[in-house]
Amino acid sequence: MVDCSHANSGKQAARQEDVWRSVVEQRASGTRSLIGVMIESFLEAGSQPFPKPANELRYGVSITDACISWEITERMLRQGYETLAAVI
Repeated sequence: MVDCSHANSGKQAARQEDVWRSVVEQRASGTRSLIGVMIESFLEAGSQPFPKPANELRYGVSITDACISWEITERMLRQGYETLAAVI
């Protein structure tokens, strides 16, 4: 299991996609020990400080670790499916 966030992405949420691609490519090329991935994903990209008044919080933005957006998550999942489906 590979955590695409934290140390593998240098705590830069946008780099999770690079880690994801690497894992998918390794799995597609035959590395069977890779059994899954974890990503930091939410509705909108980024994070926001907490605590703060509820009316100042942005809906859909993480209050913990910075995340990738749903659009990027969807793109990653589709790309992973296409890559892995071709080798199954």
